[in-house]
Amino acid sequence: MYIKKNIPNLLTLGNLFCGCLALIHVFEGELVMATWLVGGSLVLDFFDGFTARMLKVSSAIGKDLDSLADMVTFGVVPGMMMYKLIAYVLLDHILEPPALSGWTIYPAATVNSYLPYIGLIITVFSCIRLAKFNNDTRQSDSFIGLPTPANTMVICSLPLILRFQPELGPAVSLINNVWFLGLLSFIMSLLLVAEIPLFALKFKNFSWANNKLVYVFLAISLLLILGLGFLAVPLVILLYILLSIVNNIFLKKKV
Repeated sequence: MYIKKNIPNLLTLGNLFCGCLALIHVFEGELVMATWLVGGSLVLDFFDGFTARMLKVSSAIGKDLDSLADMVTFGVVPGMMMYKLIAYVLLDHILEPPALSGWTIYPAATVNSYLPYIGLIITVFSCIRLAKFNNDTRQSDSFIGLPTPANTMVICSLPLILRFQPELGPAVSLINNVWFLGLLSFIMSLLLVAEIPLFALKFKNFSWANNKLVYVFLAISLLLILGLGFLAVPLVILLYILLSIVNNIFLKKKV
Protein backbone atom coordinates (compact mmCIF):
# COMPACT_ATOMS: atom_id res chain seq x y z
CA MET A 1 0.00 0.00 0.00
CA TYR A 2 2.89 2.36 0.84
CA ILE A 3 4.43 1.89 -2.61
CA LYS A 4 1.06 2.24 -4.32
CA LYS A 5 0.20 5.58 -2.72
CA ASN A 6 3.60 7.03 -3.61
CA ILE A 7 3.63 6.11 -7.29
CA PRO A 8 2.01 9.46 -8.30
CA ASN A 9 4.49 11.30 -6.07
CA LEU A 10 7.41 9.59 -7.81
CA LEU A 11 6.03 10.79 -11.15
CA THR A 12 5.73 14.31 -9.72
CA LEU A 13 9.33 14.17 -8.53
CA GLY A 14 10.29 13.01 -12.02
CA ASN A 15 8.62 16.16 -13.34
CA LEU A 16 10.70 18.22 -10.90
CA PHE A 17 13.91 16.41 -11.85
CA CYS A 18 13.33 17.04 -15.56
CA GLY A 19 12.55 20.67 -14.75
CA CYS A 20 15.83 21.06 -12.89
CA LEU A 21 17.74 19.52 -15.80
CA ALA A 22 15.90 21.84 -18.19
CA LEU A 23 16.92 24.82 -16.08
CA ILE A 24 20.58 23.76 -16.24
CA HIS A 25 20.36 23.55 -20.03
CA VAL A 26 18.71 26.98 -20.19
CA PHE A 27 21.63 28.43 -18.19
CA GLU A 28 24.02 26.81 -20.68
CA GLY A 29 22.10 28.16 -23.67
CA GLU A 30 20.89 24.75 -24.78
CA LEU A 31 17.31 25.88 -25.22
CA VAL A 32 16.22 23.07 -27.52
CA MET A 33 17.42 20.37 -25.15
CA ALA A 34 15.73 22.25 -22.31
CA THR A 35 12.50 22.15 -24.28
CA TRP A 36 12.68 18.37 -24.77
CA LEU A 37 13.12 17.98 -21.02
CA VAL A 38 10.11 20.20 -20.42
CA GLY A 39 8.20 17.92 -22.78
CA GLY A 40 9.13 14.99 -20.54
CA SER A 41 7.88 16.96 -17.56
CA LEU A 42 4.57 17.60 -19.31
CA VAL A 43 4.06 13.87 -19.78
CA LEU A 44 4.93 13.14 -16.13
CA ASP A 45 2.71 16.01 -14.95
CA PHE A 46 -0.24 14.53 -16.82
CA PHE A 47 0.30 11.00 -15.55
CA ASP A 48 0.87 11.85 -11.88
CA GLY A 49 -2.69 13.18 -11.56
CA PHE A 50 -4.09 10.48 -13.82
CA THR A 51 -2.35 7.77 -11.78
CA ALA A 52 -3.50 9.27 -8.47
CA ARG A 53 -7.13 9.22 -9.65
CA MET A 54 -6.83 5.74 -11.12
CA LEU A 55 -5.25 4.27 -7.98
CA LYS A 56 -7.48 6.43 -5.72
CA VAL A 57 -4.51 7.65 -3.72
CA SER A 58 -4.89 11.43 -4.05
CA SER A 59 -3.50 13.31 -1.05
CA ALA A 60 -2.79 16.80 0.23
CA ILE A 61 0.95 16.09 0.12
CA GLY A 62 0.65 15.01 -3.50
CA LYS A 63 -1.15 18.24 -4.36
CA ASP A 64 1.55 20.32 -2.69
CA LEU A 65 4.33 18.34 -4.36
CA ASP A 66 2.66 18.89 -7.72
CA SER A 67 2.53 22.66 -7.26
CA LEU A 68 6.13 22.85 -6.04
CA ALA A 69 7.36 20.80 -9.00
CA ASP A 70 5.24 22.86 -11.41
CA MET A 71 6.72 26.08 -10.03
CA VAL A 72 10.16 24.96 -11.15
CA THR A 73 9.26 23.36 -14.47
CA PHE A 74 6.40 25.61 -15.56
CA GLY A 75 7.37 28.77 -13.66
CA VAL A 76 11.12 29.23 -13.36
CA VAL A 77 12.10 27.48 -16.61
CA PRO A 78 9.88 29.50 -19.02
CA GLY A 79 10.83 32.75 -17.28
CA MET A 80 14.54 32.00 -17.65
CA MET A 81 14.05 30.80 -21.21
CA MET A 82 12.41 34.11 -22.12
CA TYR A 83 15.25 35.92 -20.35
CA LYS A 84 17.75 34.09 -22.55
CA LEU A 85 15.81 34.68 -25.76
CA ILE A 86 15.59 38.43 -25.16
CA ALA A 87 19.31 38.54 -24.28
CA TYR A 88 20.22 36.74 -27.51
CA VAL A 89 18.07 39.06 -29.60
CA LEU A 90 19.76 42.09 -28.06
CA LEU A 91 23.12 40.58 -29.03
CA ASP A 92 21.89 39.84 -32.59
CA HIS A 93 22.75 36.19 -32.06
CA ILE A 94 19.65 34.14 -32.74
CA LEU A 95 19.84 33.95 -36.53
CA GLU A 96 23.61 33.50 -36.80
CA PRO A 97 24.75 30.01 -37.91
CA PRO A 98 25.51 28.54 -34.47
CA ALA A 99 21.92 29.17 -33.45
CA LEU A 100 20.56 26.92 -36.16
CA SER A 101 23.29 24.33 -36.67
CA GLY A 102 23.14 22.50 -33.36
CA TRP A 103 21.49 22.18 -29.97
CA THR A 104 23.14 25.23 -28.43
CA ILE A 105 22.13 28.87 -28.89
CA TYR A 106 25.11 30.90 -27.62
CA PRO A 107 25.61 29.43 -24.15
CA ALA A 108 27.26 32.31 -22.31
CA ALA A 109 25.53 35.32 -23.83
CA THR A 110 25.41 38.34 -21.54
CA VAL A 111 24.07 41.77 -22.31
CA ASN A 112 24.36 45.15 -20.62
CA SER A 113 20.62 45.76 -20.41
CA TYR A 114 17.74 45.26 -18.03
CA LEU A 115 15.33 44.28 -20.82
CA PRO A 116 15.89 40.49 -20.51
CA TYR A 117 14.52 40.65 -16.95
CA ILE A 118 11.10 41.26 -18.49
CA GLY A 119 10.96 37.49 -19.02
CA LEU A 120 10.97 36.90 -15.28
CA ILE A 121 7.47 38.33 -14.91
CA ILE A 122 6.38 34.97 -16.34
CA THR A 123 7.88 33.29 -13.28
CA VAL A 124 6.24 35.77 -10.89
CA PHE A 125 2.77 35.37 -12.41
CA SER A 126 3.19 31.59 -12.63
CA CYS A 127 3.71 31.58 -8.86
CA ILE A 128 0.52 33.64 -8.38
CA ARG A 129 -1.34 31.33 -10.75
CA LEU A 130 -0.32 28.18 -8.87
CA ALA A 131 -1.22 29.69 -5.50
CA LYS A 132 -4.64 30.72 -6.82
CA PHE A 133 -5.25 27.26 -8.28
CA ASN A 134 -4.54 25.56 -4.96
CA ASN A 135 -7.05 27.75 -3.12
CA ASP A 136 -9.77 28.28 -5.72
CA THR A 137 -12.60 25.76 -5.34
CA ARG A 138 -13.98 26.81 -8.75
CA GLN A 139 -11.07 25.06 -10.45
CA SER A 140 -11.76 21.49 -9.40
CA ASP A 141 -13.16 20.45 -12.81
CA SER A 142 -12.01 23.34 -15.01
CA PHE A 143 -9.57 26.24 -15.02
CA ILE A 144 -9.79 29.95 -14.35
CA GLY A 145 -6.92 31.48 -16.26
CA LEU A 146 -4.34 29.78 -18.44
CA PRO A 147 -2.65 26.74 -16.81
CA THR A 148 1.10 27.09 -16.34
CA PRO A 149 1.93 24.05 -18.57
CA ALA A 150 0.04 25.65 -21.48
CA ASN A 151 1.94 28.91 -21.00
CA THR A 152 5.24 27.01 -20.89
CA MET A 153 4.40 25.23 -24.13
CA VAL A 154 4.06 28.60 -25.88
CA ILE A 155 7.40 29.89 -24.56
CA CYS A 156 9.24 26.64 -25.29
CA SER A 157 7.91 26.49 -28.85
CA LEU A 158 9.99 29.57 -29.76
CA PRO A 159 13.46 27.93 -29.77
CA LEU A 160 11.98 24.92 -31.59
CA ILE A 161 10.68 27.18 -34.36
CA LEU A 162 14.10 28.83 -34.62
CA ARG A 163 15.94 25.50 -34.67
CA PHE A 164 13.72 23.41 -36.94
CA GLN A 165 11.67 25.88 -39.00
CA PRO A 166 14.00 28.80 -39.89
CA GLU A 167 12.24 29.02 -43.28
CA LEU A 168 9.21 30.57 -41.53
CA GLY A 169 10.39 34.12 -42.17
CA PRO A 170 7.62 36.17 -40.51
CA ALA A 171 7.53 33.97 -37.39
CA VAL A 172 11.32 34.00 -37.08
CA SER A 173 11.35 37.78 -37.48
CA LEU A 174 8.84 38.15 -34.65
CA ILE A 175 10.89 35.93 -32.34
CA ASN A 176 13.89 38.13 -33.16
CA ASN A 177 12.03 41.24 -32.04
CA VAL A 178 12.65 42.34 -28.44
CA TRP A 179 9.37 44.23 -28.26
CA PHE A 180 7.41 41.21 -29.43
CA LEU A 181 9.07 39.00 -26.82
CA GLY A 182 8.42 41.59 -24.11
CA LEU A 183 4.78 41.99 -25.16
CA LEU A 184 4.36 38.21 -25.29
CA SER A 185 5.76 37.96 -21.75
CA PHE A 186 3.19 40.46 -20.47
CA ILE A 187 0.27 38.92 -22.36
CA MET A 188 1.04 35.37 -21.25
CA SER A 189 1.55 36.53 -17.66
CA LEU A 190 -1.83 38.27 -17.61
CA LEU A 191 -3.53 35.23 -19.12
CA LEU A 192 -2.19 33.12 -16.25
CA VAL A 193 -4.24 35.09 -13.73
CA ALA A 194 -7.11 36.27 -15.95
CA GLU A 195 -10.66 35.50 -14.80
CA ILE A 196 -11.37 33.52 -17.97
CA PRO A 197 -13.03 30.10 -17.48
CA LEU A 198 -11.26 27.49 -19.62
CA PHE A 199 -12.55 23.98 -20.24
CA ALA A 200 -10.51 21.08 -18.89
CA LEU A 201 -9.14 18.37 -21.17
CA LYS A 202 -10.53 15.60 -19.00
CA PHE A 203 -12.79 12.73 -20.04
CA LYS A 204 -15.33 11.38 -17.55
CA ASN A 205 -16.62 9.26 -20.43
CA PHE A 206 -15.97 9.20 -24.17
CA SER A 207 -19.41 10.12 -25.51
CA TRP A 208 -19.67 12.82 -28.19
CA ALA A 209 -22.49 14.64 -26.38
CA ASN A 210 -20.48 15.21 -23.22
CA ASN A 211 -17.12 15.89 -24.87
CA LYS A 212 -17.83 17.53 -28.23
CA LEU A 213 -15.90 20.69 -27.35
CA VAL A 214 -12.83 18.67 -26.40
CA TYR A 215 -13.10 16.51 -29.53
CA VAL A 216 -13.38 19.59 -31.76
CA PHE A 217 -10.38 21.15 -30.05
CA LEU A 218 -8.26 17.99 -30.38
CA ALA A 219 -9.19 17.52 -34.05
CA ILE A 220 -8.33 21.09 -35.04
CA SER A 221 -5.15 20.96 -32.97
CA LEU A 222 -4.03 17.80 -34.74
CA LEU A 223 -4.59 19.41 -38.13
CA LEU A 224 -2.62 22.49 -37.08
CA ILE A 225 0.28 20.40 -35.82
CA LEU A 226 0.38 18.28 -38.98
CA GLY A 227 0.29 21.37 -41.17
CA LEU A 228 2.44 23.86 -39.25
CA GLY A 229 4.76 21.83 -37.03
CA PHE A 230 6.06 23.68 -33.99
CA LEU A 231 4.45 26.92 -35.14
CA ALA A 232 1.13 25.25 -34.32
CA VAL A 233 1.85 25.22 -30.57
CA PRO A 234 1.02 28.89 -29.83
CA LEU A 235 -1.91 28.67 -32.25
CA VAL A 236 -3.27 25.63 -30.41
CA ILE A 237 -3.14 27.52 -27.10
CA LEU A 238 -4.87 30.49 -28.75
CA LEU A 239 -7.51 28.11 -30.11
CA TYR A 240 -7.98 26.70 -26.60
CA ILE A 241 -8.66 30.16 -25.19
CA LEU A 242 -10.97 31.21 -28.05
CA LEU A 243 -13.03 28.01 -27.90
CA SER A 244 -13.42 28.47 -24.15
CA ILE A 245 -14.64 32.04 -24.63
CA VAL A 246 -17.07 30.96 -27.35
CA ASN A 247 -18.31 28.19 -25.08
CA ASN A 248 -18.77 30.62 -22.19
CA ILE A 249 -20.62 33.26 -24.22
CA PHE A 250 -22.70 31.38 -26.76
CA LEU A 251 -23.24 27.90 -25.37
CA LYS A 252 -24.00 29.20 -21.88
CA LYS A 253 -22.24 26.20 -20.46
CA LYS A 254 -20.44 26.32 -17.18
CA VAL A 255 -16.88 25.11 -17.60
